[in-house]
Amino acid sequence: MAQTATTGNLENAQKIIISAARYTEEHNAPAMALTEQFSLPKGAKQVTVPKVAQMSMSDLVDGQDIIDEEEIGMTTVDLTASEVGAKIILTDKLVRQSAPNVFSIIGRQMGDGMARKKDTDVLALYTNLNGGTLLGGTGPTYMKASNVQGIIAHAKANKFGSQLYILHHPNAVAYLSKEAAHVASIGSGAGGGVIPDGWSADLLKNFYSGLRPMNNVPIFEDGNITEDSGGDGIGVIADKSALATLTSVDTRTERQRDASLRATEVVLTADYGVFELDDSRGAGVKFDISALSTAN
Repeated sequence: MAQTATTGNLENAQKIIISAARYTEEHNAPAMALTEQFSLPKGAKQVTVPKVAQMSMSDLVDGQDIIDEEEIGMTTVDLTASEVGAKIILTDKLVRQSAPNVFSIIGRQMGDGMARKKDTDVLALYTNLNGGTLLGGTGPTYMKASNVQGIIAHAKANKFGSQLYILHHPNAVAYLSKEAAHVASIGSGAGGGVIPDGWSADLLKNFYSGLRPMNNVPIFEDGNITEDSGGDGIGVIADKSALATLTSVDTRTERQRDASLRATEVVLTADYGVFELDDSRGAGVKFDISALSTAN
């Protein structure tokens, strides 16, 4: 009897791929996991997020009316979503002869690709924060303890927010780690290696530097930050409310049979958008991210 790729085989293969893709995607986009999350309701084309200015209180005199009027200063940011995706082809022969782990591998490939796309979309927003003014140096500037203290002080002095974080390239963070042996404030003592409250340990545990938070600001790593011709890369110090992710549709799948190809096309798509929510709550940080020596 001739062997065929049955509908059940295809459904099982698809389930394995989607399951692996979703898990990999969710757990490999640290930059996105550090943003505010919004969902686009069914039937809506955008989410409008309001922002308000600060108000000032006045000293009052008993028996006298309040004269000063405060402005709400409300502005809004419109969030929209767009589709991204990819297609894979499962031949009948592949489905007939492959073990389930092959489909897990395919799923991880798809998940890695989706995660990398989402992560780099967020990374691209960093240069526009703080009015486009980067912190860090214009030449070879390393992520030293003194420099990190400086950018944290800047963020707090300029009221970036109460849930600050730093994210940078592993090579930049590694330079900071070298100082851990003789700078107690960034060592791995109490609190080191444990993600502070308020952040998802499930999504971020593989990207947490393990360094004790400096001034209560945790430091995360992201290898998707690109190196420019001078060996520098742009990370960020920001409050969680600085950037936003809008999700319309999580990763979904469609299947279409191609009889002449003896195969089935599986299409994975997601519908989302990433945005700068508040320019004043973050700043791009430029540090040297060139590779450290492995031979010293």
